[in-house]
Amino acid sequence: MKATDLNFQAQDNKEVAQKTVYSILFSIAFAHMLNDLLQAVIPSVYPILKESYKLSFTQIGLITFAYQMAASILQPFVGFYTDKKPQPYSQIYGMLFTLSGIILLSYASNFYVIILSVILVGIGSSIFHPEASRISFLASGGKRGLAQSVFQLGGNAGTAIGPLLVALLVVPNSQRYILFFVIIATLALLVLGRIARWYDNHLTLRAKKKIEVVLPDLSKNRIVLTVVILLVLIFSKFFYMASMSSYFTFYLIEKFNVSVQDAQFHLFLFLASCALGTLLGGPLGDKFGRKYVIWFSVLGAAPFALFLPYADLFWTGILSVVIGIIISSAFPAILVYAQELLPKKLGMVSGLFYGFAFGMGGLGSALLGYTADHIGIEAVYKICAYLPLIGIIALFLPNLKKKK
Repeated sequence: MKATDLNFQAQDNKEVAQKTVYSILFSIAFAHMLNDLLQAVIPSVYPILKESYKLSFTQIGLITFAYQMAASILQPFVGFYTDKKPQPYSQIYGMLFTLSGIILLSYASNFYVIILSVILVGIGSSIFHPEASRISFLASGGKRGLAQSVFQLGGNAGTAIGPLLVALLVVPNSQRYILFFVIIATLALLVLGRIARWYDNHLTLRAKKKIEVVLPDLSKNRIVLTVVILLVLIFSKFFYMASMSSYFTFYLIEKFNVSVQDAQFHLFLFLASCALGTLLGGPLGDKFGRKYVIWFSVLGAAPFALFLPYADLFWTGILSVVIGIIISSAFPAILVYAQELLPKKLGMVSGLFYGFAFGMGGLGSALLGYTADHIGIEAVYKICAYLPLIGIIALFLPNLKKKK
């Protein structure tokens, strides 16, 4: 047996003994960073595509819609399939879809080819997230909140780095420089190959050990109701997040007459606070209980969100950071809570919640943009301020007790 195989098996034995496999956990987080970095290329090159091909805002919206639908609708189905038939190498196939889309986007010469390229990238994302989230869960060694936070922090980092690389490499040159990101995709394939070998060995070991999955002591109807509550909370969180990530700079420029650079700096502070909140949410859920972190994260942001539209520039900056930290701590806790609710359907649950989150973010951006055109951006923020109040329904989440 090769030394690498012995190493993988040793890691598997540790995991079965409830030891966190940090090498795999950080590897899958790094792969998540590379995957989401590639996804972030799409909106980052919109100004280039719009100018080169004289696209309308409606066409830009259709490009976003095509990508978001491919990246969200397929995820639950991919997860449902891999729950029944685990596919250790499926993420490699997903990255190949993304790689194909990136190459096609660099050579796209019209609107329809652009649509096809972003659909390929979206399909790659749909294949990646369910199994990647499952691997994070399996490598956690019981520290599931921490594992999910580290995994999602990787994605947040990729989302932030992608536009920066586009600004440095593509914007000063031409559309063809998108080919640079083929290097990123190739690196991701190498990392995913190592993870796939661990996952394959892990599945074999679990089959030999006949590890029992412990179910929560809840009726089927209560489980369905709980999933619905969690999805409503996702709606509340990601609709509000869409107002901040997509329109915060426009809000600051219109209300306070700040420069584009100052507005971008405020947006950076908000996104950095979101990354910090994501990192904190999982471990806090492990320590204090996920139900309470979910409740505090969504509803706890409400007072600050309600005050934000009436604050001056200084307090707007402070409030945006506080809101970012609090509201971003919800998703790791929500996802792990859902995985523990349905431990035999990790892939489907992960796909459902990631897909729904992507879908709500895309839908929120579109609807809020349409609303802002008609009633103004400041009015949109006054309306969105009430969204975190929906978090009060988290009080109806049950405490998860395992069946004996």
